[in-house]
Order: sequence, then structure tokens, then C-alpha cells
Amino acid sequence: MNILITGANGQLGNEIRQIAATDPHHHWIFTDVQELDITCQEAIGAFVGQHQVECIINCAAYTAVDNAEEAGEIVTRLNSDAPGYLAEAMQSRGGSIIHISTDYVFNGQGYKPYRETDPTAPASVYGGTKLEGERRVLDACRQAAVIRTSWLYSTYGSNFVKTMIRLGQEREQLSVIFDQVGTPTYAADLTAAILAIINKGVVTGIYHYSNEGVCSWYDFTRSIHKLAGITTCKVFPIHTEDYPTKAPRPHYSVMDKTHIKNTYGIEIPHWEDSLEVCIKRLAQPN
Repeated sequence: MNILITGANGQLGNEIRQIAATDPHHHWIFTDVQELDITCQEAIGAFVGQHQVECIINCAAYTAVDNAEEAGEIVTRLNSDAPGYLAEAMQSRGGSIIHISTDYVFNGQGYKPYRETDPTAPASVYGGTKLEGERRVLDACRQAAVIRTSWLYSTYGSNFVKTMIRLGQEREQLSVIFDQVGTPTYAADLTAAILAIINKGVVTGIYHYSNEGVCSWYDFTRSIHKLAGITTCKVFPIHTEDYPTKAPRPHYSVMDKTHIKNTYGIEIPHWEDSLEVCIKRLAQPN
């Protein structure tokens, strides 16, 4: 199968490159904005036709959550319009699409793990545009899987894990929010789940995926430092109100993964186990 990956230079896209390098069953086509402008419907149509694309994994998005509050039209074009264009292109070819979304479609005021059927109520521009992107994908393509994920990190790009390691090595103390609770997601694990979906066949619907378990950003940081061998930096818990941001963050964004596990027969690692794998990879020489 000819599979197009958009946003291929991001964390998830780079993890997919790793799997693709050893996968003989599919032909993988990696694009970022330099190769394909996904906000241009005509460009998408021409590209998928030329390369006979049968499946799209849309990893592209405007993810600067605070900047999105004031960035204007580009956020809507990337997070809402573009996913719809990609889905329409796959529908016209009888193909499928896997679209990556976010826990920010919820307002984070819940108290038990969110299911796919729970009411959405985004509290930020980023969350609102991502929710609209979900709707457009599902409306446009009969074979469409939307995967909501949270707290994504990997050995690639900029992310919370790499930032906390760097700051832990540079500073004697850090203050980290303890009243926002969720679950980290190792991008390599999400990639394995995506491959399982492709190989079994896309079953249309919304799915939740993160690693197993629950933690706060404070707990996450403590584990990062422990696994990275950082002992000289003290980490202190603070409230959300002590670290104000333009866009509100969910206080609770734990997601129920029962649906994706049952549908595709996958097992999901605990976040601490996956964090250990990632940090070991980061410690390896390039």
C-alpha cells in the first residue's frame, strides 16, 4: 500500500520513519510543508494522484497552543481545513486516513478517564480547531480513524522530556505544575499502534491513545530526572495559577483506551516503562 505521511519532520513523523525503514509491506511517502502544502486542496489532489496514495497518516498540525490564541487564520487552515482536504482526497480514491488529534478537545474539568463518546468542550483555539478537523475528516471519508493523544514526546524534536533533562542539568531547582493530570505518550508506542491499524484495516471512528497510567507534570518531571540520573536539581510542585499561560490547559486529561485496545488487539505500555526506553535512547551516542 502507498502510504502518505504529512508533518513527517515532527516527533511522530520521525518515529514512523524508523518503522518504515524496516517495513517491506508498504511504500511510505514522507512529506512536510516543503514537499506538500496541505492547506492547498489542489496540491493535495495532484500529489495523491501522482503517487497513487491509498492511505494518509496526518501528523501535521499547528501545535503552538499559546501562539494559536492570536495566530489567526493559519491555525484554522492547518488544524481544520487541511484535514478535511486530505480526507476528501482519500474518499475520492477509495482510500483511508488516520488523523492525529488531541486531548484538548475536552475542557479538562472531568474526573474520570474520557471516553470517545464523552461530550467535547475545547477551552482554547487550538482545541477548537482540532475538534473541527476531526469532524471534517469523519464527514469527508468513509474510512477514517481519528486518534486523540496527549503529552507526546520522543527522542526527536523539542518536547517536555528533553526540556526537563536540559533544565535539570542546568539548574539547581525547578518548579513544575502538579494540579494538571494526564498521561504521557511515547511517540514510538503511538507509531506501533498506527501500524497495527494499517495492517488490520481502518475501522472508522474516534480512538483514544496514550500510554497507560496517570501522573501530573510534577510526577512526570521527577521520573524523568530519576531515569536520567539527575540528582542535583530539586523539583518543587506549583499550582497552575502560578504559571499563567495564554491558552488554558486541561486540569484532567486522562483518556480511556479501551476502544482502541479492543478494536485492534493492541497492548499499551505503562508510561514509566516507555519513558525509560526513550531516555535510554536519548543517552545513546548519535
